[in-house]
Amino acid sequence: MRPDPLYARYPFFDAAREAVQAADISPRRLVTEGDPAVDRARERVDRALMSGTVESETPDRWSDRDELLSYPIARILVSLVDVRAAVEKYAEAEAATAFDRLTEDFDAADADLRSVSTPRADLPTVLDEFDLDDAVTRLTDGPPSDRDRFRIDVTAYLRLANPDWGADWRLVNRDLADGELSLDRGELDRLLREAVRRRVTEGLPFQVRGSTGGNAIASALDDDVTALHERLSERERLPRVQVVAPDQFPPCMRSILDGDEGGDLPPHTAFAATAFLVSLGLNADAIAGRWPVLDDGTLSDRVTVLDDGETSQYPVPSCTTMQAFGDCVDPDERCETIDNPLRYYAGALADADTSDSRGEAGD
Repeated sequence: MRPDPLYARYPFFDAAREAVQAADISPRRLVTEGDPAVDRARERVDRALMSGTVESETPDRWSDRDELLSYPIARILVSLVDVRAAVEKYAEAEAATAFDRLTEDFDAADADLRSVSTPRADLPTVLDEFDLDDAVTRLTDGPPSDRDRFRIDVTAYLRLANPDWGADWRLVNRDLADGELSLDRGELDRLLREAVRRRVTEGLPFQVRGSTGGNAIASALDDDVTALHERLSERERLPRVQVVAPDQFPPCMRSILDGDEGGDLPPHTAFAATAFLVSLGLNADAIAGRWPVLDDGTLSDRVTVLDDGETSQYPVPSCTTMQAFGDCVDPDERCETIDNPLRYYAGALADADTSDSRGEAGD
């Protein structure tokens, strides 16, 4: 099977699913024979649950086939885990990764599109994928500042927009004319991200055991499911800290948060720093006000995903993950004794409290 490379980047496309079905590849055979796509699926789900992305830490290891086939196997894994928070995390991670890729594709200049070997998705293709081609119109008249604005049919808007995103998304606060609303590029991207999330969530979780070949698949993946359950409980094992003392932050976080303006951080870096601050009890306004480097236009969305008030909050990425993405900088002696930036911070606070207590006792 030699799939279209575009399907490897966007395996939730209808055509990608049809390509897998046409290839008539048995999930049972893939799982029980240890196909490389199964290893990629394990990583895909683990990265989704722990880091909010399905990007591989070793992308050169996987073929387009592995990427494409890992998607349906990942859905099997998530269904076997059968925890609502896991489904939500997985779907959000797929949507976040797709959003990053789509943004990159849409922003690429025509010259870039011709010069690279990686097929890219254009906006008309994506709109057609989600039945929005007739509902969304790009405005091409007027000054250049207006050419990245769109009109969307109100029915399509109501189908995708969520009032919980904020007052600006409520219909009563939108400019409605002739059954259409005006959108800027960022708002359209937000709706497309939601369309991806819903596409991925649809049908999850599904019954694996009892289906044709399902028992064999479940048995072969039993150890992986157990490991994923343990990973989900990792957040509960991390220390709970509700004190904000930037001087005691680990070196990696101090380095990330040192900037003055938002929009320049890689997505995985912004995610890690936001997860750290959310774990301290900070909301989007507090984070933006104190650390503008994270205020890149998607901060509010990240905070909403990271802290929904329930047990689906992502843990702060581990030191291993920080190292893999090059976000572990200037490690000190304490870094050698911990496995998570939050443990560093809790230890630093405890030591500072001990030092202060000794100082008071000596006075």
